[in-house]
Formats: sequence, structure tokens, C-alpha cells
Amino acid sequence: MAGLSRDFRDVQLEPADRAMLEFVAKLTLEPQRMERDDVERLRAEEFDDRSIHDIVLVAAYYAFVNRIADGLGVDLEPGWTGDVS
Repeated sequence: MAGLSRDFRDVQLEPADRAMLEFVAKLTLEPQRMERDDVERLRAEEFDDRSIHDIVLVAAYYAFVNRIADGLGVDLEPGWTGDVS
């Protein structure tokens, strides 16, 4: 699944995995557009409240740490381009 690190939309995934990644992408790129239906789509894929909570925490923490690194001008690790598109 090498393509997963570039774009999860180009990789064959289980429906639950795709729903989770779509949710995280929206939360990361367009947080102001999040709505109750986004959570309900995860529930429809049988994610429970704890799992949804964990998904949100991991996505939010990753964004938080990246904002700190960006704000402080932290250099990327050698070999890491930061381009995951």
C-alpha cells in the first residue's frame, strides 16, 4: 500500500477505513465544515464513540504538533519532503 502515504483515495480500502480517512481529511483541511453527519457516517461503519473520540484526538494532535513546528520554523527530518499529496 505504498500509495496510501500519497493519497488514500487512490488505494483500495475497506469501507470503514475509507470513511475514517475521509473524516480525518475533512477535519484537517476544512474543520469549519464538520457536521453531525460526519460523525454519523463513522457510526454507520460501526465506529463506536470511543473510536470516534480517538480518531479526532489523533488528527487534532497531529495538526497541533505540526502548527507548533511550523510556527517555530522547525526543519523537516532529512529525506522528508512533507509532500503527502
